[in-house]
Amino acid sequence: MIKISTIGYPRIGPKRELKKVLELFWKGKISENELEKTAKELRKQNWQVQKANGVDLISSNDFSFYDQVLDTICLLGAIPNRYKWDKDKVSLKTYFAMARGSQDKELDVPALEMTKWFDTNYHYLVPEFSADQTFSLSSNKPFDEFNEAKSLGYITKPIILGPLSFLLLGKSDTQSFKTLNLLDKILPIYKEVIGKLSDLGAEWIQIDEPILVKDLDEEVISRIKPTLNELKKASKNSKILITTYFESLDKKIHEKLSTSDIDAIHLDLVRGTENKNYIQNANKVLSLGIIDGRNIWKSDLNNKIKFLQQSTKSENEIIISTSCSLLYCPYDLDLEKKVPQEIKRWLSFSKQKLNELNLIKTFINEGDKNTNKELEQNKLDILDRQNSKLIHDSSVKKRLKTIDSSITKRKSSYSQRSKIQQDIFKLPKFPTTTIGSFPQTQDVRQARAKFKRGELDNESYKKFLKDKTIDVIKKQEEIDIDVVVHGEFERNDMVEYFGEYLKGFTFSSSGWVQSYGSRCVKPPIIYGDISRSKAMTVYWSKFAQEQTKKIVKGMLTGPITILQWSFVRDDQPRKSTTREIAFAIRDEVKDLEQNGIKIIQIDEPALREGLPLKKEKWKNYLDWSVECFRIASSVVKDETQIHTHMCYGEFDDIIDSIAALEADVISIETSRSRMELLKTFEKFKYPNEIGPGVFDIHSPRVPSTQEMTNLLTKAIKNINKDKIWVNPDCGLKTRGWPETINALRNMVLAAKNLRKSLS
Repeated sequence: MIKISTIGYPRIGPKRELKKVLELFWKGKISENELEKTAKELRKQNWQVQKANGVDLISSNDFSFYDQVLDTICLLGAIPNRYKWDKDKVSLKTYFAMARGSQDKELDVPALEMTKWFDTNYHYLVPEFSADQTFSLSSNKPFDEFNEAKSLGYITKPIILGPLSFLLLGKSDTQSFKTLNLLDKILPIYKEVIGKLSDLGAEWIQIDEPILVKDLDEEVISRIKPTLNELKKASKNSKILITTYFESLDKKIHEKLSTSDIDAIHLDLVRGTENKNYIQNANKVLSLGIIDGRNIWKSDLNNKIKFLQQSTKSENEIIISTSCSLLYCPYDLDLEKKVPQEIKRWLSFSKQKLNELNLIKTFINEGDKNTNKELEQNKLDILDRQNSKLIHDSSVKKRLKTIDSSITKRKSSYSQRSKIQQDIFKLPKFPTTTIGSFPQTQDVRQARAKFKRGELDNESYKKFLKDKTIDVIKKQEEIDIDVVVHGEFERNDMVEYFGEYLKGFTFSSSGWVQSYGSRCVKPPIIYGDISRSKAMTVYWSKFAQEQTKKIVKGMLTGPITILQWSFVRDDQPRKSTTREIAFAIRDEVKDLEQNGIKIIQIDEPALREGLPLKKEKWKNYLDWSVECFRIASSVVKDETQIHTHMCYGEFDDIIDSIAALEADVISIETSRSRMELLKTFEKFKYPNEIGPGVFDIHSPRVPSTQEMTNLLTKAIKNINKDKIWVNPDCGLKTRGWPETINALRNMVLAAKNLRKSLS
């Protein structure tokens, strides 16, 4: 018999209800009780949807007000001292101070460091550990949510981030101390949590250990089986399901899992294709992730059924599921009003994926009498997509065949280019700039919405955008920023905006997914071959340059980021799709240069994010990623300066590839790590220019001039002072104007102070 399990379900709400109440709560416009009321309603809806779609093992504790790793920090009492926690149950005040920073009389602290969750665009908050770290059960969240579901008639499967992943995803306060050394300290708290959940009546407890799919050293591998056995000891009457996802398990790590005392193992069969080798002779209950939890394409259900019938034994208990949590997929295709009908029939959102699982379960358990119609329709939809004329463009394929060194190399070396650029730009030492976007306040969002609804005509909307652009140029001139930007008020999203100009993309009205906290994104859908039909950014960049004597940067999103932050077609290699995007961006770069834009920034915040989880796959990915960036950027003359921007990530392993991008200037997010990421650039002696972020744009907190000066002083220890730019960590789109102006004034003053002190 087949059962269905959810590995996790989206939590922002079908219409982003959680985002809206969180932001009202942060502004002090609603109470904690009102926030919790909406949260309870969203959890109830999730449980109802799972039950209605045949889910047998319904998940709980997959809801979060901000991030599941932060929830685990609170559960285990691993709160850093600077947050002045009173050792009682963790309050929302402390919780959000760690998430967003705090700046009041009682508590003035930055947020925890944030980084990407494996190779996704989801951000998690990084736990901090020290040798004298203590742990204690400091949150009732998993117990409260289990009881909440129980009171509604649902016996759920609580989800907990496992101890190995929690420790190994964290950071230690000294290089000499390994976070794994805390395992014996943390296990008693985990056992206490598992024991309490078992006492409450949990039949299954899911422990997520995604770290197990990565390359692990022998010390970690040796701790896997004893750790799992300890967790099982605490489970009493509950069964333990260990979940892994995003990749295949190495054979020796799978052996540790299969010979441990735990009851079941979840295998991702979508991204972890080699996991199929572990199915036949399994000695545990298997949870098979056969439906893609990270993309929105309808599954070929007839093939999935055939695979299960051929790969599993009828006498074995089998659980089927999505490959990973559905956190990365939109809620419900039934809400969708924008995707063209011909393409919509190819899609499946979270709710529909549960239905796909239910159809598979029903067919295998009961025969085809109840599913024949649905499976036949699924077959027709799959064939329709394969044969659609919307997908293929021969001219795009022909252009890919022209790639050679003349397309992927700049005319001269960086050392030659930099001299030419210095003579032209005449910028001061520690030149200041921003990453691109400025606050998209309510009036901007309202004007865009009215324009899209036809309530604001084209000329009126263009005038509004021109006024906003002129205003932001003046603001930057008043603050005395050296290289200015146009503010990007015409852009809804740094990927969606470009996709709207590119053939092969379509867009949803309801395809929202969580990036972090209340930040939601609506990834474009890449369904076919990609090309640019007209200029995308030239008009606004040129308009902005006409308003000032300062240099205006042209702002573009790079090909790897457009790929990573879209729902990508799965019928051709990702490399081919990225090359298509790269040529489209190349055309835009050329047009910007021809229209007098002297500095062009091609953002690649997702380059590190896209790195495969297995090192053996890195070279292939990095080779084609670098090639695609260079296709996009190498069309310009030496006089044109190419910038790029990268988000959170450890750069040690890819620094050679970053240098190979041949960007003249790279800006990176470093403020939350207190410039620790720059140690990589000291070891490597990065040859080009770097802008280490000096303040965190994810937090409303405004750091002082001295704080930024201190960070820049630390940066100088790792980077040649003549090659340092000064900028925020990222774009300022989500911030308010008062905090933005104050932070930028402090930033410019910090740069000027350094010019004086180091002259």
